[in-house]
Formats: sequence, C-alpha cells, structure tokens
Amino acid sequence: MSVIVGYMSSERGRAALELGLEEARLRDTDLVVIHSLHGAGVDDDEDVVASDRELETIDEMLSKEGINYSIHNFVRGNSPADDIVQAAADYDGRLIVIGLRQRTSAGKFLLGSNAHEILMNAPCPVLTIRV
Repeated sequence: MSVIVGYMSSERGRAALELGLEEARLRDTDLVVIHSLHGAGVDDDEDVVASDRELETIDEMLSKEGINYSIHNFVRGNSPADDIVQAAADYDGRLIVIGLRQRTSAGKFLLGSNAHEILMNAPCPVLTIRV
C-alpha cells in the first residue's frame, strides 16, 4: 500500500508533498512521489536537469523523515495525469494527493485538465489541497 503524490515544482506541488507525507505517516504506509514531464518540448534537457536537482533535494528531505519512500521522474510523453493514475495502479496506491491552484469565481466551475483526469480515472480516493 502507498500514498501517491503528484509533484510539480510549485507551491501546489510542495503543499501536496507535505500533505502526502502526513498521510503516509498517519496510514503507516509508503510514500511514492511522481513527477511527470511530457518530454516533447524544446527545453526538455533543461527541464529534466532542473527537476532532477529539485527531486534530489526532496530525496534528502524525505531520507530524514523515517518513512519508506520512492521518487519517480517520468519523461515518457504521457500526461502527468496518466503517469499519476498508472503509478497508483503500479504501486498499490490507497490514496493520491494532488495540489490545486486557487481559482477565480468563473474558474471554480472547471478544474485543470490533469486534476479532472486524475479525479475521473483514479483507482483510489484522491485528496486535494488548494493553494
């Protein structure tokens, strides 16, 4: 069993990571951090290097937390939603944690496409944190 965190390099991603860590502790289960890049842009190499550096920092932080964890940085052309939903299936996910951005009144009627796709296709409950 594991808690899956959809991580991105942003305030939303950091909030999701903190909440996911808390949930993994409460559930006494593994934490699986998923970072996903589409892998089709011009700046792929720079994006991958920057995300690798950030994920190394997260690895250092999590190594001090005393929990079982793994970090995965996917660059394989899938959408982040597809990678997160697949990770929940692959790693026996019992909970997915994602961050949502603050929306305007009109924006509240619509979720981001990744968030919507995760909510509609997740094989387990999804916990969101709004930032």
